[in-house]
Amino acid sequence: MGDKLGFSMAWCLRVTTRTWIATLALLFCLASPMVGSEVPSSPTVPSVSSDVASKSAPPVNEDIPVSVAAPSEQAIRHFRTGNAWWCVRILWDIALPAAILFSGLSARLRNLAFRLGRKWYFGLCIYLVLFGLVTYSVSWPLDYYQGFVRPHAYGLSNQTFGKWFSDSLKELAVAGVLGVLFLWVPYLLLRKSPRRAWLYAGLAMVPIYFFVQLAEPVLIAPLFNQFTSLQDKALETKILALADRAGIHGSRIYEVNKSVDTRTVNAYVTGFLGTKRIVLWDTALQKLNEHELLFVMGHEMGHYVLNHVIKGILFLSGLTLLAFFLIHRTTTFVIARAGGRFGVTRLDDIASLPLILSLMGIAALVLSPIGFAYSRHLEHEADRFGLEITRYNHSAATGFVRLQEENLSVPRPGLFYTITRGTHPSIGQRIDFFNTYKPWKQGKPLKYGALFQTGAQPEGGK
Repeated sequence: MGDKLGFSMAWCLRVTTRTWIATLALLFCLASPMVGSEVPSSPTVPSVSSDVASKSAPPVNEDIPVSVAAPSEQAIRHFRTGNAWWCVRILWDIALPAAILFSGLSARLRNLAFRLGRKWYFGLCIYLVLFGLVTYSVSWPLDYYQGFVRPHAYGLSNQTFGKWFSDSLKELAVAGVLGVLFLWVPYLLLRKSPRRAWLYAGLAMVPIYFFVQLAEPVLIAPLFNQFTSLQDKALETKILALADRAGIHGSRIYEVNKSVDTRTVNAYVTGFLGTKRIVLWDTALQKLNEHELLFVMGHEMGHYVLNHVIKGILFLSGLTLLAFFLIHRTTTFVIARAGGRFGVTRLDDIASLPLILSLMGIAALVLSPIGFAYSRHLEHEADRFGLEITRYNHSAATGFVRLQEENLSVPRPGLFYTITRGTHPSIGQRIDFFNTYKPWKQGKPLKYGALFQTGAQPEGGK
């Protein structure tokens, strides 16, 4: 539904530095569909906040439209300051690696790493560890403010400092492991085929992306939170019946204890092949009623049935290939003109990593709007699937009302935000769609009706 209650990845790990992560975040944005993952947004309906206590669906006419209300003053402040800090983060993630490069620190780290490691691979690994520690340490105050102080200031976080700090160290460790596992590939390709390395590395990212998507639910996510089977068995029975109607059999549905970290609401689908699963935050289970949750599940099932994970990874792979080509042309020019000044004369030298990361940050900034537009398209289609399989139009809209209230969102954040940061349609746009999309009422065929299995007709909007 929101940055993970929709289609995101938001999900996001770190890989060696925050800039590399910003690039891979596009993968998680495209390859980890989530119902609510989206921009600050906000609608309202006639007093929905008090209905949550009743977990069984309250009797409601699903044809009643839901209005989109103005955001609260606090939500507007959160939105505006969030935009400012987003700009700071973008500049920081580009400037920090550049400073490490142009100061000569990267070359000194390389020299130390290869004195200690002796062999090429071990020297590369030690450099990654040293570089990761430097960037983590220098970025720590900014990370602390953005990840801990600011969410608490707006009442969005339950996280203790100890939990936040331990999670940040785990992220650093995960980044290091992923770097050791995969970063040697592009550098080996640069040594063997400097002119075509960008092409081979871009193609190599396809299986790497699939591997990360396969491993994240079982190896990475459990490091940060506890995942259990859905405790509400009555709800689970209804979700499984909905899954059967969607043609998904043997579904895995988990709840995760995100309330230890946040007060916001979310749900998402993640994984690949045998690790694919739908995950509900316990905050969503606490704050959404049954029909709202079933729409969320219908949305997530849409990502499953419509193969959005695979489509997202393949789309991202194409963007990655383009980014690698642009980076290859630029780095070759920079090193030829000025590499001697900062101790890097060859692109296959691991000390060139900060230059590549800075350019990755710029490429991600330029190319992300393309990926986000595609992500918004997939999210819209998952919304359509969720409505068609449940026909809970009113409940879908009230669920996003609750999302806005809990996540301090703004309903219509504007064109610039949508282009540069909008991985999902805005909440205002989604509620408008929920209010109007009812082909079954107009005698029109359903776009995804042929995919539904025979079974009980949903209760809402017959």
